[in-house]
Amino acid sequence: MLPSDDTAFLSDRKITHTLHQEGGMTCVVLLLWPVPPGYNQTETDLLLRLAAGYPDVPPDMWWCAPPLILADGTRPQATEVTEPYLGRTWQRWSRHFQANQWQSHVDGLESYLARVRGEVVRSARRAA
Repeated sequence: MLPSDDTAFLSDRKITHTLHQEGGMTCVVLLLWPVPPGYNQTETDLLLRLAAGYPDVPPDMWWCAPPLILADGTRPQATEVTEPYLGRTWQRWSRHFQANQWQSHVDGLESYLARVRGEVVRSARRAA
């Protein structure tokens, strides 16, 4: 279900995850994903939904369950929507690539998770 580079990355880093198919999407759930400081919890499950055609088609958005709430009790910008996937309710992080930010057959889960982590850190800093 995943390109071999992504499978190797998850295995090499010992990232606990599950793979699912739902609605024509490959769903990668990173279990107990560590959350950086500035939030109400230290871990969450992180859902990445990969469209048919990935990695030529870039990922779009990500989801957390339980939701990430900033330490001051507010929600990060553009995370107010919840959506049901895989029998659970997920907080949607509405973030999108700009043109030419994703390079097919260069980028993959490793670079996407770096982008996710960077945005989660930036959201906490903006609130501080």
